[in-house]
Amino acid sequence: MTLGEISTQIKGLSTDKLFSQTTNPEVEGESFSSMLNKAIGDVNNSQVKGYEAMESIATGKVENLQEAVQKIEEAELSLKLALEVKNKALSAYKEIMRMQV
Repeated sequence: MTLGEISTQIKGLSTDKLFSQTTNPEVEGESFSSMLNKAIGDVNNSQVKGYEAMESIATGKVENLQEAVQKIEEAELSLKLALEVKNKALSAYKEIMRMQV
């Protein structure tokens, strides 16, 4: 949803617009598990590129040092983000399990 769509919904304040289901063709057929697998695969690919960049720096085969360092930093940040998302998901799960029914 874009900022323009949000502002038109706020200006209209029509309940049928606010509570209607908007379909996004990119997300509609994708399940949570496939999105999770894709995200984990992206983190893994980032880690592999980071390790390759470290290896090229160590062996002296690096052509562009700035790009290599950027790949290493990107790998580190993506792993940190994945760990934080995992920690938040686990804490949310524990909170749900503590709820009394």
